[in-house]
Amino acid sequence: MSDAEIAQEKVADEKIEAQEKKPKTTRSRGTKKKVSTKKIERSITVKSKRKRAIARASVTKGSGIIRVNSKLINTIEPRELRRLMLEPVILSETAKSLFNGLDISVNVNGGGAMAQARAVRGAIAKGISEYSGNDVIKNEYMRHDRSIMVDDFRRVEPKKPNRLKARARFQTSYR
Repeated sequence: MSDAEIAQEKVADEKIEAQEKKPKTTRSRGTKKKVSTKKIERSITVKSKRKRAIARASVTKGSGIIRVNSKLINTIEPRELRRLMLEPVILSETAKSLFNGLDISVNVNGGGAMAQARAVRGAIAKGISEYSGNDVIKNEYMRHDRSIMVDDFRRVEPKKPNRLKARARFQTSYR
């Protein structure tokens, strides 16, 4: 070993010894750890499906605003789709009183206009019933229309070999 390497090892050993001899710092009894008094905002995220449309809704405490794809629900046209989306809010009296203090933001994609409207309807209904925490609202929705609370489970059947589609066959000619 060269003199330079020996000197480096001595310096490293001295640093380690100095760290070991350092007294551990403790907090005095007079100081207290700061505790945040900010309340955590309760937010619930739910999803709903209808055919190929998937709607994801987040429900937070607020002033009763519903947004669908960042647009206010009152600006959605045609009116029939808007009414369908607002059905969970209008349907139950307990949901109306709870809804006035909730902000609901829904993102929906895929499918057609009607499938998207039904997916939004389901997401809003699931969000309100889950935020309320009781089964009264959920049972009201289920009694009115089961498809509000239950996702559409149907899927396209896979195509079979030597056929046009899942069930359709090639046309046969006899002449």
